[in-house]
Amino acid sequence: MKTTLEITGYILVGLALLHAIFPRYFNWKKDLATVSMLTRQIMYVHTFFIALMVLLMGLLCITSADELIVTGLGRKLAGGLAVFWCCRLLMQFFGYSSILWKGKTFETLMHIIFTLLWIYLTVIFGMVVVGT
Repeated sequence: MKTTLEITGYILVGLALLHAIFPRYFNWKKDLATVSMLTRQIMYVHTFFIALMVLLMGLLCITSADELIVTGLGRKLAGGLAVFWCCRLLMQFFGYSSILWKGKTFETLMHIIFTLLWIYLTVIFGMVVVGT
């Protein structure tokens, strides 16, 4: 389980770094030009803090896998992370319209890949909680 958590940590670090391309890839400059400055800044600030939290989750897994596995506090943290990623998994289906990806090859592939990633993260952290 230690190695699995460390690998998970590297995946999370990569996911955090991926957030850096969001503004350009999703063309936020153009798309957010028509919203208020507050809304625009909320998008950028929240994206930064989500990326920061995902980075910190990854670093926690890389540097403290043993503690997550064997300590009560570690298992509680893993439980919180399992809930976090389970909620993200649910948002994949209930927070985003299927119109965004259905019938579009690349978008459907990304939907499937990220659905599998959210399932993986939920299961891995859940396994830490139950001690497997």
